[in-house]
Parts: sequence; C-alpha cells; structure tokens
Amino acid sequence: MINASKKLPGPFLIDLKNKFREIAGEDQLIDRSEFQDGLDIVNREISDRLFDIFDKDKNGEVDFNEFIQGVSQFSVRSDKSSKLRFVFKIYDIDNDGYISNGELFQLLKMMVGSNLEDTALQQIVDKTILFADKDEDGKINFEEFCEVVGNTDVHKKMVVDV
Repeated sequence: MINASKKLPGPFLIDLKNKFREIAGEDQLIDRSEFQDGLDIVNREISDRLFDIFDKDKNGEVDFNEFIQGVSQFSVRSDKSSKLRFVFKIYDIDNDGYISNGELFQLLKMMVGSNLEDTALQQIVDKTILFADKDEDGKINFEEFCEVVGNTDVHKKMVVDV
C-alpha cells in the first residue's frame, strides 16, 4: 500500500519515514496534537480538518500509511484532479460529497477568524454558493468546485518539491 501510486520517489519516502518517526514518537502513531506541532500548523481548526482527512480509518490517529497517502497529494507527481479533490475534502466537512453553505462558512471562519464580521462573511458565502452552484441544489459538488477553482493555480501551490 505504501507508495502504491509511485507518486513519491524513494529518497523522499525515506525522508518522510524519518519525519513520521520524529512526529509520532515511540508508539509510531500521530495524534491530533502531534500532527499540529510536528507539521508546524498554526491554526488549530485547520490542523484538525487536515488531520481528519489524513486519518482515513477515523480511529483518531494517523499511521504511516495514512501519512504517506496524505502527503502524496502534495507531490509534484500528483495530478491536478487529485490535488483539487484534496482541497474539496477540506471544505466537505461532513464527507457527503458536497460543500454546503454552512460548511463553507465554517471553513472560511476558520481562516479569517475575527477579522471579518459574521454577517459580512455570510454574504460572501451566499454569493459564492450562488455563483458556483450551477445545478441550483443549494450546495457545491466536486464538478462545480472544479469549474470555479480549477482555473486558478491552487494545485501548483500544493507541491512538495521532491
């Protein structure tokens, strides 16, 4: 299972194994706190969101295979679609395949904190949903997400140069 997609070259995989061991400690499992501290993620809520995506089996810990699968999304060998799918998962908090108004608000609130009034943020969210929601079901699916975000270079910024 490790590196099954060949997205990570051998030397980088060794570096990741060493980083994993450093973060995980003796039990060789990464909990939420170790994840945030070990990856130097300042925002606790964003860290928790990323942790939830890495923790595929939802047992509250990230093992080495989950760590590699998560990090591989940032490889230069990972395609644009995979990177966009990863970003989409960040917003799709309940994992139902859609970004709802509430999920978009919650994620943007994590990012802006108290720098923007909730009413102003909600207006931005409402306008974003109206703009992106082509099938008018009140939420954004992956295809709609890609239509909006796919024309940006966000996937190019999601790269660990290996």
